[in-house]
Amino acid sequence: MHALRSNSTGRPWRIMLVAVLAGVAVTVGAALAMTATDQAMFCGSCHSMAEAALTHKRSPHAKLACNECHAPHNLLVKLPFKAKEGTRDIYSTTLGTIPDLIHPGGETKDVVQANCRRCHVATTMTVSMETKKYCTDCHRHVPHTPKLPIARRSAADV
Repeated sequence: MHALRSNSTGRPWRIMLVAVLAGVAVTVGAALAMTATDQAMFCGSCHSMAEAALTHKRSPHAKLACNECHAPHNLLVKLPFKAKEGTRDIYSTTLGTIPDLIHPGGETKDVVQANCRRCHVATTMTVSMETKKYCTDCHRHVPHTPKLPIARRSAADV
C-alpha cells in the first residue's frame, strides 16, 4: 500500500513536468517560426514575392523584416492576421491566381499605415496627414524601390 501511495504522489509532478516542457517547446517553436516567417528571405522565397524582396533589399527600409511594416505589432492581433494572410497567399500561390502587380487590400494598407506612423511619429507630427489617406499614396516607392528595367536585371537579382 505504501509503494502505491508514493507512485501516485510522484505521478502528478511527472505529468506537470511533461506539460511544462511541452509548453516550452511549443512556445520556442512558435517564436522561431514567427521570426523566420517575418524575414524577407522567407517572404521572397515564393516566386510571386521575389520582386518585392529584391526591391525591399534596395530600399531605405532594407534592415527591417517584412512584417515590421506588413503585420500588426500587437501579438494578439498579429497571430490571426498572419494566419489569415498566409493562408490567402498559399491559396493564391497554389492556384496560380496571383496578379502580375500585387496591390495590398484595405486591411493591409491600414496595418502598413499604422506601422508607418508608429515608426515615423516625429515626422508625421509636423506634416498634414489629412491630404491623403495613406503615407504610401505619396511615398509609393519608399518601402519598395521601383522595379528595375528588364535590361538592367540579372539572374542574380532574383
